[in-house]
Amino acid sequence: MVSSSTRGLVFLFIYTLMIMRKTAAYAGFQPTAWSLAHATFYGDETASETMGGACGYGNLFSTGYGTDTAALSTTLFNNGYGCGTCYQIRCVESSACYGGSPFTTVTATNLCPPNWSEDSNAGGWCNPPRTHFDMSKPAFMKIADWKAGIVPVMYRRVPCVKRGGLEFSLQGNGYWLLVYVMNVGGGGDIGGIWVKGSRTGWIAMTHNWGASYQAFSTLGGQSLSFKITSYTTKETIMGWNVAPSDWNVGVTYKASVNFH
Repeated sequence: MVSSSTRGLVFLFIYTLMIMRKTAAYAGFQPTAWSLAHATFYGDETASETMGGACGYGNLFSTGYGTDTAALSTTLFNNGYGCGTCYQIRCVESSACYGGSPFTTVTATNLCPPNWSEDSNAGGWCNPPRTHFDMSKPAFMKIADWKAGIVPVMYRRVPCVKRGGLEFSLQGNGYWLLVYVMNVGGGGDIGGIWVKGSRTGWIAMTHNWGASYQAFSTLGGQSLSFKITSYTTKETIMGWNVAPSDWNVGVTYKASVNFH
């Protein structure tokens, strides 16, 4: 016969497992361990030169990214799958670092391309396989004296904290739909997208570049729903009827769902 104390321990064990599974299911993207890299900056204090960028987010003020942004070296950019990822960065082991080694949080919005005419340790900072952040000047000035030019840093991926749902900026024409996905929470990245018209099934979209995906389909006059998978966590969420049947290119539509 099993004693009451043993039954109690078994119950406690099972209950703990249930809590752990529930917590894991709803924890969302978790910060990674700290790693070493280097950081530079581009542009001036207005961050005007950081607008646009290889991810396709356009005007970073109007799309909600602001000046806390960075261009990633090729290794981190990952052919555009690094777009939208968020990092905490802190200056270390340099006299240019501010006291207390404060960190700032940036979103990846651009590519820092290789410069093969320069050595990787003397100007070719973004040459593979280096991990490097070319930050906006306002973001860089939060961690170090900008006169240093380049500083060693520690960095880690962190969840992207966003208000509201995913945003879909539509481009293209009657036979080709190009979608830029913005305001992505959680891991911040996109691994795959499917679009569904009100008169179609799910259509897999192919990765174009940066944060854009395309479908060569006739979807005019139909409301559009989207199924989105996170590149990092593989979580999939659905945004139903994100764009109305009279949707237009050049317009951004908001979903009611997001990653965490």
